[in-house]
Amino acid sequence: MRPRETLTESQEQRLLQVRLACPDITRACDLARTFADLVRHRRGYLLLEWIRQAEQDAPKPVRGFTGFLHQDLDAVTTGLTLP
Repeated sequence: MRPRETLTESQEQRLLQVRLACPDITRACDLARTFADLVRHRRGYLLLEWIRQAEQDAPKPVRGFTGFLHQDLDAVTTGLTLP
């Protein structure tokens, strides 16, 4: 889940192969990258929108993760917002 710009060319090629082979992996990867961005840049205000997107079309394990986030949404949002 490193930032894409830090991947080597061979890593980028392998990632592309995997993404083309499996739409579920593609969607999970996209959602994971977006979530990592929320964490890295403390964008807790975008968490609820991320959860809504994941609940709509994410693979089942990612949708399960959203359930855990909902259980303590205020605390998770605060943790993704405050330094």
